Formats: sequence, structure tokens, C-alpha cells
Amino acid sequence: MKKIGFLSFGHWSPSPHSGTRSAADALLQSIELAQAAEQLGADGAYVRVHHFARQLASPFPLLAAIGAKTSRIEIGTAVIDMRYENPLYMAEDAGAADLIAGGRLQLGISRGSPEQVIDGFRYFGYEPAEGQSDADMGRRHTEVLLDVLRGEGFAKPNPRPMFPNPPGLLRLEPHSDGLRDRIWWGAGSNSTAVWAAKLGMNLQSSTLKNDETGEPFHVQQAAQIRAYRAAWQEAGHSRTPRVSVSRSIFALVDDRDRSYFGSESGQQDQVGYLDAQTRAIFGRSYAAEPDVLIEQLRQDEAIAEADTLLLTVPNQLGVDYNAHVIEALLTHVAPALGWR
Repeated sequence: MKKIGFLSFGHWSPSPHSGTRSAADALLQSIELAQAAEQLGADGAYVRVHHFARQLASPFPLLAAIGAKTSRIEIGTAVIDMRYENPLYMAEDAGAADLIAGGRLQLGISRGSPEQVIDGFRYFGYEPAEGQSDADMGRRHTEVLLDVLRGEGFAKPNPRPMFPNPPGLLRLEPHSDGLRDRIWWGAGSNSTAVWAAKLGMNLQSSTLKNDETGEPFHVQQAAQIRAYRAAWQEAGHSRTPRVSVSRSIFALVDDRDRSYFGSESGQQDQVGYLDAQTRAIFGRSYAAEPDVLIEQLRQDEAIAEADTLLLTVPNQLGVDYNAHVIEALLTHVAPALGWR
């Protein structure tokens, strides 16, 4: 395991039991947690994007703010739903955020997860082309994004521009060199992982995937990663790809931890349906004393296959407690798994 970061969904609720009661709280606390994680030595600060929900939704202002407030930690998403995105506008926003962060952006994108509303992308002005699905549309937006991130000119300049142009066709600005190699695809199936490899994207695999074999979650996820790497090699890309997996992991080191996470709830895989046709398997959570936790995680085949681990954090428990969760794992568990 080379890198460990956190992943926040940015949930907020006006409930008196929540430590994150407004959208402003969710945004500002995300910045604070990224700063705390950097000070603790963590490698990444990632956010999830959900529209029409009391969660984080507009990633680029937040990523730019985190980039301006930190100096070392990777900043990223896991994931942005490409069905909702104008890929050219997105390329400009991503380029700006990456330049502010000094080239630390790791941009996770995907077709997206089940939504809060029916076909929410239509409210954003996007319709699948005739004969195509919304998933096809998300992949088409992705291919356009990847193309423009190469930084090559494609737009014919105005012969009478307001400001002088460089020679030739124009590209989108600001352009950030190297960002194209730091795009990740969140794959829910083996086939989309292979597709991502062919297009030269890194791989993000979350805490759920399509149940394709009936085997335990971590076994299926490890097979997905191996299929991705084989497809990458077959495609002949020159660089080494990166692979992340997400997990809910809690080292029980004090009474607060035991109170919040000491029960057996969630410590088995769960099977359900994302829609009428798609059977999915949800990976278990891990919560145990550090020595027990180390042995459990060593048996997780997908963690062993990946180079990056993203810890999903309970952000409504507050910045201080989530920093404690990260520190406990980095101090008591991660070194035994080969981190650093």
C-alpha cells in the first residue's frame, strides 16, 4: 500500500445530533479536514459528488480552496458523475484547480451512482443521443474531456479577436500539463474497468460493484483490478497506472471509537439491487482493535492489489474526530500493511 487518503461524502443535516448542519459547514469542514490530514501525513483528500442531495455537489471551488490551503496532499474526487457535465467547461475548471494546487489534482469521474431524482441530468440540460443510454452519454462526455485535456488546439480563431492569439488552432485555457494522466474512472463492473484501461485512465473501485460471480466482494474487486491491469498492458500505455479502493475502516483505540463502531453491524458483505436489472454487492466495513484489524485487512485481496486506499469518513462526527480516525489508522494499522 503506497498511499492512504480519506474520502468524504460531505453529508450535512440540520439535526442537533449532526456536527455538520449546513452546506457551509460541509464545505469549510472539508477544507479543515484536508489540512488536518496533511499535517498527520496522509496522502490524499478526496470528495464525493452527489447532486440534489445534502452532500458535496460542486467540487471545483472546494478543490481549489483545498489546493490553496494545503501544499503536499493529493486532492481529488471519487467520483464526479459525467452525465451532468459539460466536458469543455469541466476541463477549464479542472485546469484552474490543478494549477492552484500545483499539479496535485487526482480527478475521479464516472457514469455515476443511483440518483436522488429521476434522470437528474436532464435538469442540467443533457439528453442521451437517440439510441443511446445515459451511461453511453456519460462515457461520451468522458471521451471529450480526455481529448481536450491533451492540450491540443481544436478551435478556429477569430480573425479579429479582442486580444492577440497564438498561431494556429486554439485550445482551452487554462491548461495544466500532466492532468490528463491523473484522470481516474470509477468502475462498477469488470467491463467498464477494462474500458477505462484502454482509454488510459487510472482506476477507482469503491465499496460496491456489480455482483458478477457471487464471490465475496473483495475477491470480485481484486479480479476487477487484475482485469484492468491486463487490459492496460495490452493497450500498450507507457506509464504505470494507479488503482484505488475505498473502505470504511475504524481502529478501535478509545471509548469513543468503541461507542460509535464497536458493534458487529456492517461487518459482512451485503447484496442488493441498484435498479431492477443490476445486482450489486456492497463491501463490508472494518472496525476492530488494531492488532485484529491488521489481520483482517491482510486478508482483503483487493487492498493487496491496489496502490491507494481511500478511507470513507463519517464527516458529520466533526473534523476533530475524523482527524482522530485517520491518525489512529496511520499510526496503529497502516505501517503493518506496508504503508511508508
